[in-house]
Amino acid sequence: MKFFQLQPAFEVDVPFEKDVAIERLKAAIASEEIRGLAESAGTVFDFKIERAERRFWSPHLSAQFSATDGGSQLFARYSPRPEIWTMFMAFYFVVAVLMLLAAIVGYVQWSLGYQPSCLLVIPIGAILIIGLHVASMIGQSLSADQMTLLRERFDRAIEIAFGDPSAIAKPSSNA
Repeated sequence: MKFFQLQPAFEVDVPFEKDVAIERLKAAIASEEIRGLAESAGTVFDFKIERAERRFWSPHLSAQFSATDGGSQLFARYSPRPEIWTMFMAFYFVVAVLMLLAAIVGYVQWSLGYQPSCLLVIPIGAILIIGLHVASMIGQSLSADQMTLLRERFDRAIEIAFGDPSAIAKPSSNA
């Protein structure tokens, strides 16, 4: 896992046209084995951790279909649950805006001959942003077991939908 990678991602080529692939994967996640562990909306599929097993840092796996020349491709990305991701992004945004405002006020203080004390907010904000990033990386490492579980569920859904997983590695035109 890369240190600066907030949302790890991967791609899976599927040897079926996009619409056919979507319907097959929808049927797979509706199967008895996967029902309740994944949901779909349009071209997007979300694999999630059961509510009883969820922790603050529990991830979810979101996959989206796109058309390719040889069939279609699923682009999948691990990320925090949407409400947690939104909270982290809001913190990043608020701290960045405060740093910008501190820089402006600090410049005004300096240009008027005052001590630019507001500039102290900038390193404090940088430390907060680094702290948020470290916290997200710690949460990601604490949820590695759940990321593996989500990948196994994803792979199982692909296997149910499209058969032999080794056939998926090479897109073919005989859909």
